[in-house]
Amino acid sequence: MMSASGLSDEVMARFCHALRGVANTVTVITAHDGDRHHGMTATAVMSVSMDPPSLAVCLNRATLLHDIVTRSRRFCVNILDEDQETVSAAFSGAMPATERFRLGRWLYDGQGLGWLADAQASLFCRRTAALPYGTHTLFIGEIEDVRFGARQSPLIYQNGSYGRSIAHAG
Repeated sequence: MMSASGLSDEVMARFCHALRGVANTVTVITAHDGDRHHGMTATAVMSVSMDPPSLAVCLNRATLLHDIVTRSRRFCVNILDEDQETVSAAFSGAMPATERFRLGRWLYDGQGLGWLADAQASLFCRRTAALPYGTHTLFIGEIEDVRFGARQSPLIYQNGSYGRSIAHAG
């Protein structure tokens, strides 16, 4: 059988297996469009530029968060601390969307955008570009503000499991 891209199922399975081996920092992306407030766990986040300071997040077009980010023009990337596995799981679907914001210490800016005060860091972004590709859209946001939690120890996700970062001495 072939995928929509023309690749065989075997190549697609090997591609997925290869990507599962990549360790990523776990984030919860939040957005508010005036009517709806939502958040979702994501590992597809990367820096884009230091001038202007910006980052990119990749969201599936079938998600509610994609719709809200498209309408709102602002979003927040909350980098989770190594002790926030339950927050990650909740925002990955382990809890109904209406209950997720009960975990952690959530604060809201003057425009209703939620941010996790006890995250390692929260990066407030203004969406400046959107690049649809396949099933996802790559949203680029310029940094408006950054807030830090008490710790600098990110939660890592690799091969279907959570892990912790250990600094290499040397």
